[in-house]
Amino acid sequence: ENRTIEKLFNGICSKQRSSLAEAITLVESNHEVKKKMSQVLLQLVLQKVKTDGSCVSSSLRIGITGPPGAGKSMFIEKFGMYLTRDVGLKVAVLAVDPSSKRTGGSLLGDKTRMSMLSVEPNAYVRPSPSSGELGGVARNTMEAIQLCEGAGYDVIIVETVGVGQSEVAVGDMTDIFTLIIPPAGGDELQGLKRGIIENCDIIMVNKSDGDLIIPARKIQTEYTSALKFIPRKHKVWRPRVTRISALTNTGIAESWKTMMSLFEVLNSSGIFLQQRRDQTRAWMWSHLRNSLEERFKNNPLVQTNLPDIMDGIEKGEIPPGLASDILVDLTFNKD
Repeated sequence: ENRTIEKLFNGICSKQRSSLAEAITLVESNHEVKKKMSQVLLQLVLQKVKTDGSCVSSSLRIGITGPPGAGKSMFIEKFGMYLTRDVGLKVAVLAVDPSSKRTGGSLLGDKTRMSMLSVEPNAYVRPSPSSGELGGVARNTMEAIQLCEGAGYDVIIVETVGVGQSEVAVGDMTDIFTLIIPPAGGDELQGLKRGIIENCDIIMVNKSDGDLIIPARKIQTEYTSALKFIPRKHKVWRPRVTRISALTNTGIAESWKTMMSLFEVLNSSGIFLQQRRDQTRAWMWSHLRNSLEERFKNNPLVQTNLPDIMDGIEKGEIPPGLASDILVDLTFNKD
C-alpha cells in the first residue's frame, strides 16, 4: 500500500497523466482500505502544493453549468484548446455525468464529445459518475481538483451534470461559476432562477450564430435586466451576460479575458483567498454529512429496528418525521 501511494505521488509530481488517472480512481473508491490510502495521498499532494508556493494553489478553478443541450461540452473543448494552444496553459476537465437511479451506471461520454481536447498533450479530460449526488457534482470532485493541481494543471474546469437548479454545489468548490444557456431559454421570469443565477459570476448565451443571433441578443438583454433584481454574489463584481458561439469560436478569447478580469478583481480585494478557505470548509461539511449517513445506515440498532419502522410508515401508523427521530435516538443511544 505504501509503495502504491509513493508510486502515485511520484507520478503526480512528475506530471504523468496515467498516475493522475489512477489517483482519481483511488479517491473515487468506496473501499475502506482505498479510502485511507487516498487520504494519505491527498495529504502528501497538499503538502507539496503548500511547499511549492503558498497555502493556496496558483491554479484557477472554473465551474460550468447549464441545461442539457446548451453546448457546454463543445464550449469546454474550444475553450480548452484555446487555453492550451494560444495561452500556453495546462487544462484539466472534470466532467460529471448523471448516474442511473435504477442501475447506478453512467455513460461517461464526455471524452467522446471532447475528442480533440482528450488527445491534447497539455490537457486532461476525466469523466466521473455523479453516483446520485445532488449539486451537479460527484462526491469526490474536490479531491480530484486537488490532485489535478498537484499534477501542475493551471486551469481546472468542472462541468456539472446539467439537469436543473440543484447544481449549486459546484459553486462551493470553484473560483468562477459560469452558466451557459441556449438562445431559446424562455422569458425574463425564467431567468430569475435564483438557485443558480444568484451564484453565477458570468452568464454565456451560447449558439449565437446564424439565425439564432437575434434570439441570443434578446436572451442576453432579458438576463441582464433580470440580474438587476438579484443581490450580487460579490459587491466588487457585477455579473456579466455575454454571447458566444462554440461552433464558430466567437467569444472564446473574450470569455477568458472576462474570467481574468474577475480573477484580478477577486484577488486584489482579498475575496479570492477567502473563497478558497470557504471552499475547504464547505467540502469538509459535505464529507461529514456523507460519513454520518453511511455510519447511520450501518448502525446495528438501526438495521435491527428499520424494517418494523418502515412497515409502520407504509401502513400510516408512524409519521416519517417521528420515525427519523426514533432512528436518530437509537443511533446516539438516547433513552
